[in-house]
Amino acid sequence: MSLTQSKRALTATEVVTRLAKLEGWNLDGDGAAVVIQKTFCFADYAQTMLFVNAVAWVAQARHHHPELIVQFDRCLVRYCTHDVAGLSQADFDCAAAVDALPDAVNTSHS
Repeated sequence: MSLTQSKRALTATEVVTRLAKLEGWNLDGDGAAVVIQKTFCFADYAQTMLFVNAVAWVAQARHHHPELIVQFDRCLVRYCTHDVAGLSQADFDCAAAVDALPDAVNTSHS
Protein backbone atom coordinates (compact mmCIF):
# COMPACT_ATOMS: atom_id res chain seq x y z
CA MET A 1 0.00 0.00 0.00
CA SER A 2 1.37 3.40 -0.92
CA LEU A 3 1.86 6.14 1.65
CA THR A 4 -0.64 8.31 -0.25
CA GLN A 5 -3.30 5.62 -0.07
CA SER A 6 -2.84 5.16 3.69
CA LYS A 7 -3.09 8.92 4.27
CA ARG A 8 -6.58 9.49 2.95
CA ALA A 9 -9.87 9.19 4.78
CA LEU A 10 -11.67 5.97 3.99
CA THR A 11 -15.24 6.05 2.74
CA ALA A 12 -18.04 4.71 4.94
CA THR A 13 -18.19 1.56 2.81
CA GLU A 14 -14.43 1.02 3.16
CA VAL A 15 -14.64 1.50 6.93
CA VAL A 16 -17.45 -1.04 7.30
CA THR A 17 -15.61 -3.57 5.10
CA ARG A 18 -12.37 -3.24 7.04
CA LEU A 19 -14.07 -3.22 10.43
CA ALA A 20 -15.78 -6.53 9.61
CA LYS A 21 -12.31 -8.12 9.35
CA LEU A 22 -11.31 -7.07 12.89
CA GLU A 23 -12.71 -9.09 15.77
CA GLY A 24 -14.08 -7.05 18.64
CA TRP A 25 -13.31 -3.59 17.28
CA ASN A 26 -16.17 -1.11 16.96
CA LEU A 27 -16.83 2.42 15.79
CA ASP A 28 -17.30 5.32 18.16
CA GLY A 29 -18.15 8.90 17.24
CA ASP A 30 -18.83 10.24 13.77
CA GLY A 31 -17.45 12.55 11.12
CA ALA A 32 -13.96 13.82 11.88
CA ALA A 33 -14.29 12.46 15.45
CA VAL A 34 -14.83 8.82 14.42
CA VAL A 35 -12.51 6.19 15.90
CA ILE A 36 -12.17 2.44 15.95
CA GLN A 37 -11.76 1.07 19.45
CA LYS A 38 -11.39 -2.11 21.44
CA THR A 39 -11.01 -2.89 25.14
CA PHE A 40 -8.38 -5.44 26.15
CA CYS A 41 -8.71 -6.99 29.64
CA PHE A 42 -6.01 -8.58 31.78
CA ALA A 43 -5.57 -10.35 35.11
CA ASP A 44 -3.66 -7.52 36.77
CA TYR A 45 -1.88 -4.21 36.39
CA ALA A 46 1.47 -5.78 35.44
CA GLN A 47 -0.08 -7.63 32.48
CA THR A 48 -1.94 -4.49 31.45
CA MET A 49 1.28 -2.47 31.44
CA LEU A 50 3.15 -5.15 29.46
CA PHE A 51 0.42 -4.86 26.83
CA VAL A 52 0.51 -1.03 26.88
CA ASN A 53 4.27 -1.06 26.33
CA ALA A 54 3.91 -3.51 23.44
CA VAL A 55 1.26 -1.24 21.86
CA ALA A 56 3.63 1.72 22.29
CA TRP A 57 6.34 -0.21 20.46
CA VAL A 58 3.97 -0.97 17.57
CA ALA A 59 2.94 2.69 17.47
CA GLN A 60 6.54 3.91 17.29
CA ALA A 61 7.48 1.34 14.64
CA ARG A 62 4.52 2.31 12.46
CA HIS A 63 4.57 6.05 13.23
CA HIS A 64 0.88 5.88 14.07
CA HIS A 65 -0.14 6.40 17.68
CA PRO A 66 -3.43 5.40 19.31
CA GLU A 67 -5.19 6.95 22.23
CA LEU A 68 -4.80 4.59 25.19
CA ILE A 69 -7.01 4.67 28.25
CA VAL A 70 -5.32 2.53 30.88
CA GLN A 71 -6.94 1.13 34.00
CA PHE A 72 -5.82 -1.51 36.49
CA ASP A 73 -6.93 -4.55 34.48
CA ARG A 74 -7.81 -3.16 31.06
CA CYS A 75 -6.75 -0.87 28.26
CA LEU A 76 -9.01 0.84 25.74
CA VAL A 77 -7.20 1.32 22.42
CA ARG A 78 -8.61 3.95 20.06
CA TYR A 79 -7.34 4.71 16.54
CA CYS A 80 -8.08 7.55 14.15
CA THR A 81 -6.04 9.57 11.68
CA HIS A 82 -6.20 13.20 12.72
CA ASP A 83 -4.55 14.61 9.60
CA VAL A 84 -7.26 13.14 7.34
CA ALA A 85 -10.10 13.94 9.77
CA GLY A 86 -11.35 10.37 9.84
CA LEU A 87 -10.17 6.79 9.53
CA SER A 88 -7.38 5.68 7.22
CA GLN A 89 -5.93 2.32 6.25
CA ALA A 90 -3.20 2.93 8.86
CA ASP A 91 -5.81 2.71 11.63
CA PHE A 92 -6.93 -0.72 10.53
CA ASP A 93 -3.38 -1.96 9.92
CA CYS A 94 -2.36 -0.89 13.43
CA ALA A 95 -5.48 -2.42 14.97
CA ALA A 96 -4.61 -5.75 13.33
CA ALA A 97 -1.03 -5.46 14.60
CA VAL A 98 -2.29 -4.84 18.16
CA ASP A 99 -4.59 -7.87 17.88
CA ALA A 100 -1.56 -9.97 16.91
CA LEU A 101 0.38 -9.10 20.09
CA PRO A 102 0.86 -12.16 22.30
CA ASP A 103 -0.72 -10.46 25.32
CA ALA A 104 -3.78 -9.42 23.28
CA VAL A 105 -5.38 -12.88 23.42
CA ASN A 106 -7.11 -12.20 26.76
CA THR A 107 -9.63 -9.62 25.57
CA SER A 108 -13.08 -8.39 26.31
CA HIS A 109 -14.95 -7.06 23.31
CA SER A 110 -16.80 -3.84 23.87
